[in-house]
Amino acid sequence: MSAPPPGEPVVGNDWATPLPRLRERAPSPVSVVVLHYEQHEQLARTLHALERQTHPRELIEVVVVDDGSREAPQVPDGVRLVRRADVGFTASAARNEGAAATSHPTLLFLDADTTPEPGYVAELALLPAHLPEVVAVGRRRHADLAGTPVDAPVEMLGPPRELAEPQWLAQGFTWTRDLLEARSDSYRYVISAVLACSRWLFDEVGGFDESFDSYGGEDWEWAWRAWQHGAALAHRPGAVAWHDGPERAARDAADVRLRETQTRETLRLAGRVADPTVAFSGLALSPPELLVTLDPDLGAAEALIGVDSVLAAVPTARVSADPDDPVQRLLVGDPRVAVAAPLAGHALRLHLRAGVRAAPEAWQGLLALARADGHPHTVTVVDDAGELLALEALRAHRRMTRWGRDDLFEAAVVRADDLGLRRVPPDADLAAHLGGWL
Repeated sequence: MSAPPPGEPVVGNDWATPLPRLRERAPSPVSVVVLHYEQHEQLARTLHALERQTHPRELIEVVVVDDGSREAPQVPDGVRLVRRADVGFTASAARNEGAAATSHPTLLFLDADTTPEPGYVAELALLPAHLPEVVAVGRRRHADLAGTPVDAPVEMLGPPRELAEPQWLAQGFTWTRDLLEARSDSYRYVISAVLACSRWLFDEVGGFDESFDSYGGEDWEWAWRAWQHGAALAHRPGAVAWHDGPERAARDAADVRLRETQTRETLRLAGRVADPTVAFSGLALSPPELLVTLDPDLGAAEALIGVDSVLAAVPTARVSADPDDPVQRLLVGDPRVAVAAPLAGHALRLHLRAGVRAAPEAWQGLLALARADGHPHTVTVVDDAGELLALEALRAHRRMTRWGRDDLFEAAVVRADDLGLRRVPPDADLAAHLGGWL
């Protein structure tokens, strides 16, 4: 984990509070990466639109990444062209190569067929330029721009030729108040064709996953990783870019190949994203959302009963055992128990300070508290005898560790009785637990 660049952290997901004062600051230099493949006319329109931005042109660096077109696209002076061989769908690798070719601290990603209105760069770059953990997504509108002059103002061309917007996306932005109330599953509203982030965050997250070799999913997977690294999500509806043509799903709805592509995309995401809404709940093909750790003072029965109860409710969880702890070594026979398992890859950490038993629905209710909204926090569960456990959203842990602050996320204390959790006494009988009469 690297130190953040100059800027300030976001409290929870509240990027709206600092927004008015950020607008008073001088514009910052930005780099725009434009992904292109056999879209020469559309690229010309997009590059012309980038010359018309209200953001100072001398502060905009443009890099076009051509992902294997038969003929090199024509770009104006001052625009850098990066060409790649045609080896199939390599949008992730192309975007990564384009980002590596830039030099400014804020990155914007556009597709060649997605043409920005004049205020696009200024509006979309504002938050990540000053709040380096913000991932900002613009508004992608759709229009039939075929045959129109490439130098005509897209804000005039688009509205009379507008096509339907994806309703699932518009509803998601409405439900989350433009992602101000982002949840753990809101990464699916991040679209790489209209995306902005700090270069630091892009490098911290690790860029796009280059193993995605067909259309779809790479932006969601990247946004999930960004969220888990402590990113805040923001939709900027004033940053409008016009996509030439309908949404892909609308264009190819009857195409059986699209359904096959969607199945592959879903499987790829399920294998990489620990979000319960896309991960397998039984098959061990998805990364575990939950990591369970144990207090070194737990007795054998407390540890065994507590872990058994959690795994009965969340069979895909992973348990981290201390190899130097004789009690925790008793768990190592289960394939879900790893010696000193790292935090990387997990979304939640459950630390058992005492033995705890509960019905599966009670454990699921506890996990739901950490996924409830855009402000995941540490949930401490207590009873009359003291603290039983702490459930920590690791994205909150990573951000607060990065900035050396403990006030960036809320914390909650919940009574065990309210959740249906019960303390396992230190002298508990393991046989009684296994037999069902504890």
